Amino acid sequence: MTATHDDRLFAQHAPMLTGLAYRILGSRADAEDAVQDTYLKWREAGREAIGNPAAWLTTACTRRCIDLLRAAHRSRVDYVGSWLPEPIQAELAEAGGDGGPEAHWTLASSLSTAFLLLLERLTPKERAAYLLHEIFEQPYAEVASILEIEEAACRKLVQRARGNIEQGKVRHVTPAEQQDRLLAAFETAIVQGRTAPLASLLSQQIALHADGGGKVTAAAQAIHGADAVLGFIASVLHPACREDRWTFVDLNGSRGVILERAGRIEAAISFGYEEGGALRDIFIMRNPDKLARLEAVRIR
Repeated sequence: MTATHDDRLFAQHAPMLTGLAYRILGSRADAEDAVQDTYLKWREAGREAIGNPAAWLTTACTRRCIDLLRAAHRSRVDYVGSWLPEPIQAELAEAGGDGGPEAHWTLASSLSTAFLLLLERLTPKERAAYLLHEIFEQPYAEVASILEIEEAACRKLVQRARGNIEQGKVRHVTPAEQQDRLLAAFETAIVQGRTAPLASLLSQQIALHADGGGKVTAAAQAIHGADAVLGFIASVLHPACREDRWTFVDLNGSRGVILERAGRIEAAISFGYEEGGALRDIFIMRNPDKLARLEAVRIR
């Protein structure tokens, strides 16, 4: 096989690898590093020595992600303020499979910020095992081989992870019409200072999370409860953001908004919903390092 053929073969699998790596790591930058490291290892190994390219690449990428996730743990523990996953735009929602509507729903819901935060409760191996089996539909035997454990142990990993994920009750993709109503009410609250339309859409468990990474101003801790969240919107976000340019975009598999000021992205905001469609979480990303890869591309 030629190097060009090897590169083409790798390119066929790269979207899936990137989608897997992002879900494991919660960082687009780290995911790209993991995929690049996998590519270099692929080139060094030589195609002739690899019987099943897809399995080999998935194994190499997953193991590299686990190493990176373990290394990232300390920085996340010491993170200034709330840590949120790096927001990403629509293309990764399709990265991972060729299934029908249910498979697409599963892939999209597994990109949500709320779901990625739930994954933070899991150990690196639990996270990898759950994603490989439940989201990317790899058989237990294959996942066990990737993680270098017995199949019975792999099943237990997935079972524990599934229990943690299901307790969170966040893997719900709200219909686009409901998301659009929420975005309109949220814009009214920020731009005009009228919070009543938004108040009617909030869950009793509403929480607002902001990530500034210690580099820009952001709420240091999560804000809980409707009164506190609406008060923060009226007293802080309304005066600070009412003049910003709004662009409604796809973020992490759902509708979101990007705020720009003087041509620079100041924030990316995504949302999490309860099963009935009530707004449960507002996620505000302000860390400039995590905004660098975003583009204000309006929803079509």
